[in-house]
Amino acid sequence: MAAGTTRVGSALRVAVVGGGPGGLYAAALLARRGHTVEVWERNAPEDTFGFGVVLSDETLGGIEAADTVVYAALGAEFVRWDDIDIVHRGRLLTSGGHGFAAIGRRRLLEILHERCAGLGVKLRFRTGAPAAALLAASYDMVVAADGVHSATRQSGAAHFRPTLTSGHCRYIWLAADFALDAFRFEIAETEHGVMQLHAYPYSADASTVIVEMHEKVWRAAGLDLCDEDESAARCAKIFAEALRGRPLHGNRSAWTEFRTVVNERWSHGNVVLLGDAAHTAHFSIGSGTKLAVEDALALAEAVAAQPDVPAALAAYEAARRPAVASTQRAAAASMRWFEELAGYVDQPARQFAFNLLTRSRRVTHDNLRLRDERFTRAVERDFGCPDEDTPPMFTPLKLRGLTLRNRVVVSPMDMYSAKDGDGTPGDFHLVHLGARALGGSALVMTEMVCVSAEGRITPGCTGLYTAEQAAAWTRIADFVHTSAPGTALGVQLGHSGRKGSTRLMWEGMDDPLPEGNWPVVAASDAPYRPGVSAVPRALTAQDLASIRSDFAAAAVRAAGCGFDLLELHCAHGYLLSGFLSPLTNHRTDAYGGPLENRLRFPLEVFDAVRAVWPDDRPMTVRISATDWAPGGTSARDAVDIAAAFAAHGADAIDVSTGQVVADEAPEYGRSYQTPYADRIRNALGVPVIAVGAISSWDDVNSLLLAGRADLCAVGRPHLYDPHWTLHAAADQSYAGPAAPWPAPYRAGSRKPPAGRG
Repeated sequence: MAAGTTRVGSALRVAVVGGGPGGLYAAALLARRGHTVEVWERNAPEDTFGFGVVLSDETLGGIEAADTVVYAALGAEFVRWDDIDIVHRGRLLTSGGHGFAAIGRRRLLEILHERCAGLGVKLRFRTGAPAAALLAASYDMVVAADGVHSATRQSGAAHFRPTLTSGHCRYIWLAADFALDAFRFEIAETEHGVMQLHAYPYSADASTVIVEMHEKVWRAAGLDLCDEDESAARCAKIFAEALRGRPLHGNRSAWTEFRTVVNERWSHGNVVLLGDAAHTAHFSIGSGTKLAVEDALALAEAVAAQPDVPAALAAYEAARRPAVASTQRAAAASMRWFEELAGYVDQPARQFAFNLLTRSRRVTHDNLRLRDERFTRAVERDFGCPDEDTPPMFTPLKLRGLTLRNRVVVSPMDMYSAKDGDGTPGDFHLVHLGARALGGSALVMTEMVCVSAEGRITPGCTGLYTAEQAAAWTRIADFVHTSAPGTALGVQLGHSGRKGSTRLMWEGMDDPLPEGNWPVVAASDAPYRPGVSAVPRALTAQDLASIRSDFAAAAVRAAGCGFDLLELHCAHGYLLSGFLSPLTNHRTDAYGGPLENRLRFPLEVFDAVRAVWPDDRPMTVRISATDWAPGGTSARDAVDIAAAFAAHGADAIDVSTGQVVADEAPEYGRSYQTPYADRIRNALGVPVIAVGAISSWDDVNSLLLAGRADLCAVGRPHLYDPHWTLHAAADQSYAGPAAPWPAPYRAGSRKPPAGRG
């Protein structure tokens, strides 16, 4: 039978390229199941990089189940601790209950060497492996565990299709000859910029110390000119207090930029990638060795369970991909947090510490309260929770003359259900918005309400350009204020721009109408989907004046309807957004070119609306903080756009992303848009509304306490459950004034018992 199709029921000949923890552990597990295994490692057995490694309880549980010999050997060596120490401007804060286990990397390798030797694995040290193609022809399976710079991956790049992305920081692995008491994060604010220390014990008399900083800071400090000894000496001086005045030393240590490795495929024929060769995750969540060991466990299980090598490799990848993707998302969030650390150092100490602890979104408010209730309660008090029975999301917030009783917003969501296609909201909108107003949220937002017939997205979009429409909206506002007292109703005003005259979403999103089209306009004459969408007419000065008047007239009607808050829609590629993005604004007049000019018309519209909107009622602005496309709105642009609107009187910035260009490539994931709100809030100090896959009340509490948002807009969960906010209160045993059940619904305020309850 040809190599790569050998049945797993017989003993396999396995070649392992790379003698790191992942490769060695895979070798041991496969040899333990009766396979013949050879390992190639180009370094000597005593050689290693770095110092200590951290493994989770979950990983250790897998090791225990797979190989009690290795588990027992590790258990005898591990250093364990529960605390994380965070030093912020000289103040030490400690959070407990985290549970870490670490071991020296060299000792870990020795244990794995001994186990492999005992199982008959042939270990070839100081020997480079033959080319992957040669090994694949001679062995039944080739395990490429040759690290982040994998030669195997590189030689098979056409099939594995790797993507390597470098971070913006530089870091160096060092060690101290004493054991810290806890996992320690410390910030140094130097004349060159912010530097950070990540350190943890890995034996009774040694600690790993990682020093990291943005590349700009690294260069400004001259550390790019320092050798290993000079770097260790300077880092020891910068963090002398944390190190108790003791020196640091390296181990072939060099300043490095972290590379995130992603592969479209992890196997090719009978060759499979494992550990850093297949994927990397930033060291700030301590995941490299953990992921490699878990890969080894999954690979051995797949080989044992599947009929042949190709099936085993496919099963291995299918089993590991979801967990790895989740870890990489968390690691990316953590890495970005440290890259932007300078934006957080002005936070109050406990909020800063909470922000750091929850940076990856894996540790949350609820989880942290279980780990260390005392610390979490202190953060809640600093935030302003009225008492210990009030979760953060049920803490009031004041915007101008409006006090929101909690921090939950029902997002604007287009319903495309205006009756008769004339822009007038009907009974559907009364029931839709009324149900969500009864559901406990502090603020319920309408869909984008169009300021003219030509400004509609679809024939089903609502408007505020006729007296009939205003009367219908007044009916809805009256219902909300009468039947759900304390609930605020907000209106979002917008104009579709080049994305108008399209079908209802469920009939073909962004597809032009087959008939009955109206002309579309935009900042420039570029269509949304070239060859598909209508080509817009570029607006003239006279057009701009007319549209400003449309917005102002709609705002006057909105005030008369009784709306409590008005939001100007400057996001998602609609008209005002089209002026802001360099990808959609190609004008050469005063409204195009540099950001200052691209902001001009949206700010003119904002000023026109603010001038007629009641002074005691707040105004917010929704922006797309990134276009998810090269050459689009940058992070700096987003902050500057938010700053401009805040300077003109915006009371909060509703921070969304994307939908500006059709060829966008969003990085979807849990709370994936919140880092943009976070950046704006902490750069400007302006209140922000966070949006984007916020799906749990735990996420809301976490974002608020970390100072990443002031309000959280929750959309689809409120479609699934109109009473999402009230149910979030019930789940947290909260029955206070920030989430009152309507009198007719009080009998249902407790979850019904299950059928067997």
